[in-house]
Amino acid sequence: MLNRNKHGESGITLIASNCEIAGDLHFSDQMQVSGIVKGNIYAQAGSKAQLTIGHKGLVHGEIRVPNVIVNGKVYGDIHSDNHIELAAKAEIYGDIYYKLVEMVKGSRVDGKMVYRPEGRDDVAKPKATKALEKPEKEQTVASVSAVKSKRA
Repeated sequence: MLNRNKHGESGITLIASNCEIAGDLHFSDQMQVSGIVKGNIYAQAGSKAQLTIGHKGLVHGEIRVPNVIVNGKVYGDIHSDNHIELAAKAEIYGDIYYKLVEMVKGSRVDGKMVYRPEGRDDVAKPKATKALEKPEKEQTVASVSAVKSKRA
């Protein structure tokens, strides 16, 4: 693999503060974002992969990584099946789906925080309620006909 040395040790992928990446990123071990990412960031669910967004880091896109540490800005949803840490300068503009979350004083979330127990990906998907369901056309026509009959 590209990010492993000849001894099989894992490496860290670094996006430096003077870099801007456009496109989706997939990684398996550790990634440090100090620059700008305009795209989604993915790592294998259930792995030990960790994404760290530094205080100058900026992500415009969805994050699906088991372990996430944020001390920068994220414009998009974060999905973690293990642990999310929001440091003092973290700013999240999107929803957070988490199993464990740690927030430091000063961190900010402009979105929903949704607890997602282990193995429950369906929790992240909204479910329609009966009150919000659109009535069938036949039911609507029947109701209008009944009202007209009462008026006559």
